[in-house]
Formats: sequence, C-alpha cells, structure tokens
Amino acid sequence: MKKLKVNDEVFVTTGKNAGKVGKIVSLNRKTNKVTVDGVNEVKRATKPSQANPEGGFVTKNLPIDSSNVSLISPKTKKPTKVKFVVGKDNKKARTSKKCGAVI
Repeated sequence: MKKLKVNDEVFVTTGKNAGKVGKIVSLNRKTNKVTVDGVNEVKRATKPSQANPEGGFVTKNLPIDSSNVSLISPKTKKPTKVKFVVGKDNKKARTSKKCGAVI
C-alpha cells in the first residue's frame, strides 16, 4: 500500500531516533525503507576530490524501516494511522483514522 509519500511529515516511533519529527526525503518501496530529514544522521569521511578539495566529514541521512514511522495528521499534528476513502468523485484519498482529515 502506498500510505507514505515523499514530503510527508512523519513521527519516528521506535529506535534510537524515537520521538523525532521530519519530512520524508526519499522512499524505497522494494526494501520498505524511508529516508527522513534530520533523522538517523551519520558522519562519513570523504577523501579530497576536485569537487571537494579539502575532503573532511560529510553528514548523511541513512534510511530507516517504514514500519518505524507514522504519518502526522495535518489537523491534530499528532501521529495517526492512514486509511483510504473513496470520495464522491470516485477518487481514492488518504485520510487520518483519528480525525478523518484528508492528507
């Protein structure tokens, strides 16, 4: 199911980053991983190159499993589950299970 999309605001529920909030930067549906901005950051050493002549450390966001995040409702600003509702115009829309707001 495509309940999560890029630029959705999510809440991290488990792991060392539990309680953090961020936006989804990338999504890998084959491995069920999401990369969230500001969550699961690591520093990587880089060698000097033409693009970066000094080298040094670069901060990267590593992906986390999509089951460890939950979508934030735009109305209540709290984590919620997602359900699909077919509207009057026969289009499927993602809605919040708690408050019924369209996401």
